[in-house]
Amino acid sequence: MAKLEQRIRALLDSDAAATLAGIRRGIEKESLRITTDGTLAQTPHPQALGSALTHPYITTDYSEALLEFITPATTELHKPLEFLEQLHRYVYSHIGDEVLWVNSMPCMISKDNDVPVAQYGSSNVGRMKTVYREGLGHRYGRKMQTIAGIHYNFSYPEEFWKLNQVLEGDSAPLQEYISRRYFDLTRNFQRYSWLLVYLFGASPALCKSFLAGREHQLDTFDHTLFKPHATSLRMSDLGYQNNAQSSLAISYNNLDEYVQSLTHAIKTPEPAYEKIGVLDAAGQYQQLNANILQIENEYYSSIRPKRTINKGERPTTALQKRGVEYIEIRALDLNPFEPVGINQQEIRFLDLFATYCLLRESPLLEKCDLNASKDNLRQVVYNGRDTSIALNNWGKSISFEEWASEKLEQMQPIAELFDRAHGGNNYANALARQQEKVRTPDATPSAQIMEKLESREQSFFQFAMNQALAHRDHFLSRQRCDDTNTRLETLAAQSLTEQKAWEAVNEPPFADYLADYFR
Repeated sequence: MAKLEQRIRALLDSDAAATLAGIRRGIEKESLRITTDGTLAQTPHPQALGSALTHPYITTDYSEALLEFITPATTELHKPLEFLEQLHRYVYSHIGDEVLWVNSMPCMISKDNDVPVAQYGSSNVGRMKTVYREGLGHRYGRKMQTIAGIHYNFSYPEEFWKLNQVLEGDSAPLQEYISRRYFDLTRNFQRYSWLLVYLFGASPALCKSFLAGREHQLDTFDHTLFKPHATSLRMSDLGYQNNAQSSLAISYNNLDEYVQSLTHAIKTPEPAYEKIGVLDAAGQYQQLNANILQIENEYYSSIRPKRTINKGERPTTALQKRGVEYIEIRALDLNPFEPVGINQQEIRFLDLFATYCLLRESPLLEKCDLNASKDNLRQVVYNGRDTSIALNNWGKSISFEEWASEKLEQMQPIAELFDRAHGGNNYANALARQQEKVRTPDATPSAQIMEKLESREQSFFQFAMNQALAHRDHFLSRQRCDDTNTRLETLAAQSLTEQKAWEAVNEPPFADYLADYFR
């Protein structure tokens, strides 16, 4: 605590607080395309949306039906949500009578083969993206890959880092200092991500079809699976987990260890995946390799240190060469009560939370710390709205309510820093709203969802479908022909042309391309 208070005081007493106005933010938001009867769309990615391979703002994630919306990074707080709104309007004008699912847990899906894998064309880059997804399907099941979320990309301006480095008396090269401090942030994020999951978790229930034929310990009513006090089943072991990954020990202690541990997983064979085979009997690729991870992105972490990559460059190579540029927060459910899945208040609190994780002292993560963090997260995922549950704070038992209240109170001077940088009291208000959720669990999104299910005696599917149709009407009622629409039409056409140009290049055989990529 002493270091946290010292760092905050130094920022308040210097010009560094003003540099917080230069923070850059971007959002990646996933949504399934569905039919009007609530099943997964089987249509290919609409050509009017452009190329999923080369379009900068509209692409696909795992499935042809899983759209991903990407906003450019900006320092203006309102821009990401404004741009997401525009992207949704544009998409709705080009998908006919299809609807965008607004919950993190998917719509009705009968079997794995009902999930069409995303296609990216015949270039080696495009083939690699598709084969990687085929591998995910073989390893985890295709239905598991239809879980959607929001990723929040966040970076401090260089001037902020320069001033902080001076205040701390650090003499390392600037990028080395920046990378080290981002890793400090990621370690604390893992320690305290349970708080975000409680505050913004919005998947306490799911459609029974998702786990058809699988064992689970969830309660059941009307084709719905749930836990009475759950917050985010998306973040549970029902989601992106497997036995091979659970044994991984990816280090967040520094950049070198992080790259080394990820690289080791990419190069280490996994017997279960060797049984699948890289090629099938007809010589078609089933996965990129038979190792624990095919590529870095297969490691499902709640936060990632990132660096913008060049075409064909591996993420770990980019990090090694140029250091950490920004962080990607991946612990957020879609909020089904918001048309674009997230609101401005949530964004402001994410700024506060990330900065708290940065400024607080961040010891190295030992194995016992990682295990405690995982146990805390699991507790909050399944039982978080029972705020009397006990969490593990450095080996000491503490109630959720007490610890969450303590954390939020410690963020108050950070809210003052941000409000000083931006003017007004919006950050203080965003913090106060989260404090209210701790005092009143019924104010959380997960509680509001369960209240809708219970009070109206409706299934998760009925609730989710109603929300999807309401948001569809929201976007359709705001259709307009403006410069943004024209620009998106132009980008779609340009992206299709760019993909064709990539495919026209005389490339080496795909096997040689993969060998070179992994070398």
